[in-house]
Amino acid sequence: MSMLTLESRFAQTPRHTTHYLACGPADGPLIVFVHGWPELSLSWRHQLPVFGGLGFRAIAPDMRGYGRSSVYREHADYRQEEVVRDMLDLVDELGRERAVWVGHDWGSPTVWNLARLHPERCHAVANLCVPYFTIENGLDYVVDLVDRALYPAEEYPAGQWDYMRFYEENFARATATFEADPYLTVKLLFRKGDPADAGKPAFTAGVRRQGGWFGPLDRAPDMPRDDDVVSEADLEIYAEALRRNGFFGPDSYYMNHAANAAWTAGKPERLSLPVLFLGARYDYVCETATSGLAEPMRARCDHLTEYLVDSGHWMAQEQPQAVNAALARWLAGSVSEVWPRPATHA
Repeated sequence: MSMLTLESRFAQTPRHTTHYLACGPADGPLIVFVHGWPELSLSWRHQLPVFGGLGFRAIAPDMRGYGRSSVYREHADYRQEEVVRDMLDLVDELGRERAVWVGHDWGSPTVWNLARLHPERCHAVANLCVPYFTIENGLDYVVDLVDRALYPAEEYPAGQWDYMRFYEENFARATATFEADPYLTVKLLFRKGDPADAGKPAFTAGVRRQGGWFGPLDRAPDMPRDDDVVSEADLEIYAEALRRNGFFGPDSYYMNHAANAAWTAGKPERLSLPVLFLGARYDYVCETATSGLAEPMRARCDHLTEYLVDSGHWMAQEQPQAVNAALARWLAGSVSEVWPRPATHA
């Protein structure tokens, strides 16, 4: 089998089954890519063959509720405590002690929690778009970090995080409108960042006011596919998985803010291991280019490297070369002990 072939594998324990894609030599240093909402292991399709080709054992799991991993029917099954345990179990099943972890979107708080609560299982951690010490502390915490110059409290009480309040208050409607046509939903969502939107309130800040993600509509409008982010073939894979599993699991990640905050409360906050953060210049929800959203991270990381990428939220898909270059540069320079070594022959 070619080193660059993506392998489809399963890790099974009595509590959970994780499907994952894998690439690279089985004995290579382990790097785990953790996706967010509403994605799949497929979201790392541009990273896995690159890092597998460099000699890493590069894997990307379908997170719980997604793809071919286990799906659950209670909101509490999607709290971070359970998700983090899935990742620890996965590495155990692979026979490894530690990994380099890379996260995005809801994968980011999972990776941050691994670094904070289980540093002994991490060589280093990297995250795209979502900085440390933000959403893993709960929704109330990030609302306190809202840029009130852009989002006056009287008009935007929850700032750009208004859509998260909508899940809490109208979960059934949010889920139903996504499930009405998953293909149209993901076709609308997966699009590149627009520099013209800089300095304007994010669309997500008005979700409650307009009565839902798509306003009065009961399904996503039919928008052109953004070929710079996703191909038609890949879009169909996302849509098929969401048709099969539904959005209850993915949306339930937003229903555990209080439980997630309680789980980490009182735990040590500093990260002493190497950390990479890739901010997205045109991600206006996780806006770190001009706001103070990343300041809590900067105050708590001993070895932080940051890059600002000219990208929207779906960075790994929109700007894969920039992401891969930044990751490789950081790994070679700041985590050199895990850089794959060429085989030696007598």
